[in-house]
Amino acid sequence: MAEKQRIRVLVVEDSTTARQLLVELLRSDGGFDVVGEAVDGLQAVEAARRLLPDLITMDVNLPGLDGLEATRQIMRAAPTSIVIVSSAMSPSDVDAALTATRAGALMVVPKPTNPMSPDFPRESSEFLAMARAMAAVRVVRRWSGVRAAGPDAVAPARAGGAIVAPRLLAIGTSTGGPAALHRVLSDLPADFPLPIAIVQHMAHGFMPGLANWLANNCGRKVVVGVAGEVVEPGVAYLGPDDHHFSVSASGRITLAGGVPLNGFRPAVDHLFKASAEAFNGAVLAAILTGMGEDGVQGLRTLKQLGGYVIGQDESTSVVFGMARAASIERLTDELLPLDSIGRRLHALATRAQP
Repeated sequence: MAEKQRIRVLVVEDSTTARQLLVELLRSDGGFDVVGEAVDGLQAVEAARRLLPDLITMDVNLPGLDGLEATRQIMRAAPTSIVIVSSAMSPSDVDAALTATRAGALMVVPKPTNPMSPDFPRESSEFLAMARAMAAVRVVRRWSGVRAAGPDAVAPARAGGAIVAPRLLAIGTSTGGPAALHRVLSDLPADFPLPIAIVQHMAHGFMPGLANWLANNCGRKVVVGVAGEVVEPGVAYLGPDDHHFSVSASGRITLAGGVPLNGFRPAVDHLFKASAEAFNGAVLAAILTGMGEDGVQGLRTLKQLGGYVIGQDESTSVVFGMARAASIERLTDELLPLDSIGRRLHALATRAQP
C-alpha cells in the first residue's frame, strides 16, 4: 500500500521560540513535513514561490513586510492555503489577522501556549486538526477583488418561493466566513429592517475581535450577543463562544449550553432550528462558505415552517461545503455569488407579505 502523502508546510514566524514550537509540533504529528521557515514577509513570499508548499502558517506581526501584505503577495503570485496563527489577546493582531482573511487566508487560529500549560494538549490537537483540514482546501485566485454584479446577476427565486414577511435574518458560516460576512454586511443598506443573527465557526477568544473588525469595516453595529438582550433592526449579533445562540419570539437573545452539534458550540444548526421555531418560519436565512454540513438539519425545520434560504455559490465560496450540503438536500431556494447576496437579502426583507 502506498504511503499517505505528507503535508508540506512553510512556517512563517519571527519569534524563534514560537517558530520552534510550531515546527516541533508539526513534526511530532507525522503527517507534516516542514519544508521551510521564514522570519519576515519577504522571506515568506520568496519561500512560497520557491517551495510551493501545501500549507503556510503565517504570523501577522512580522518585521518589514508584515503578514497581511505577505499574504496578499503570495495569493497573487503562488496561491496557497494560508492559516493565520495569531494571539487572541492583542486587538491589533486580531484586526490584522481578520483583514488577512479578506486577502485570501483561510482561517485564523490561536498560537499554542507554553507546553507546560494544562491546555497545551488540547490546543495542539486543535491546531493540528485545523492545519490538516485547511491544507486540503483548493485555493484559487479570487482575492484581487470580487466581480461586481450586474442587474441580471441575481438569480430568480425558485418557483413557489413566496414567504411570510420575515422577522429575522439568520446567517451561518465557517471557513472563509469573516471575509464573506464583511461583504454581505457591507452590501446591506443602513436601514436594513431585520435584526441579524450570525453563527461563525471561530477559534475560542476571537469573537469580540471579529465583532469589532466587522463593525469598523462594514459601517454597521456588530456586537457579540448577550443573553436577554433585545435585538434591533439592522444590528448584527454574533453567537458567543461556548453557547448555542438564537433569538426568541419576543426578540431577545437566547443562549444555551448542551453538547456541541457537528462539533460546534455555537452551532449553525441550533440557530436555524431555534429561530425558525421561535418565529414560526418567518426567518430569512443565508448559509455561506464553510466546511462540513453544520446548518443542514436546522434548515430542514426552517424550510418545513416556510422560511427562505439563500446559499453562497461554489464559484465564490472558499469551501463549498455547508451550502453544497444544503443544496443537495434541496434546502436552498437560491444559490448566489457572494456579491449578489446582500442585495437579494434586502429585497426579500423589504418586500410586502403576499
